[in-house]
Amino acid sequence: MKKLAIFDLDGTLLNTITDLGKACNYALETMGFATHPIQAYAYMVGNGVRNLMKKAQQDADEATIDELLRHFKTYYNEHCLDTTKPYPGITELLEKLQSQGVALAVASNKYQEATEKIIKGCFPTINFVAIEGQQEGRNRKPDPSILFSVLGKYPVNKKEVLYIGDSGVDVECAKRACVESIGVSWGFRSVAELRRANADYIVDRPAEILDHLEDQF
Repeated sequence: MKKLAIFDLDGTLLNTITDLGKACNYALETMGFATHPIQAYAYMVGNGVRNLMKKAQQDADEATIDELLRHFKTYYNEHCLDTTKPYPGITELLEKLQSQGVALAVASNKYQEATEKIIKGCFPTINFVAIEGQQEGRNRKPDPSILFSVLGKYPVNKKEVLYIGDSGVDVECAKRACVESIGVSWGFRSVAELRRANADYIVDRPAEILDHLEDQF
């Protein structure tokens, strides 16, 4: 039986790609660089916003990346909830899990300030035991430190933990932490990527996550 379900944010709980893409294009345009189609960002996100800047402007030096990041955060902090919304069935899934006594947490490579604002804005009725974003001094996923931080706040046996994400990075993070993984097909990355990463399970609808957990009750 699983006691703790930890979710990735971007591409798993929430469709954030438009707000992310607009913020990145704002930063690029502000500095005189070419912008990208919004959907192109689906293959750039997932490894933190600094890496997003590096992928969006590949020939930029570190000082330029710093400036791009500053512009990105200025825009994103104000507009991160403009179009961002839960995928169909996600809110119902979280409410059902919460009612069944399964603890819920978030582990994202998005910086902490935005992670907290978005989660609290989109899921005001869900009591997450931990909301973990990227923090100074902690390695990004697939390093498992973020999952260990969640477990430090809500200690359970690793066999009682499930990590759900949409990318190979998420699956690798779960494997490094020695917890079970579910890959979701509705996010920013392909099912092929999830299969290559050897996700323990792959689901096409949020309700399938509930089915998987109920099978273990």
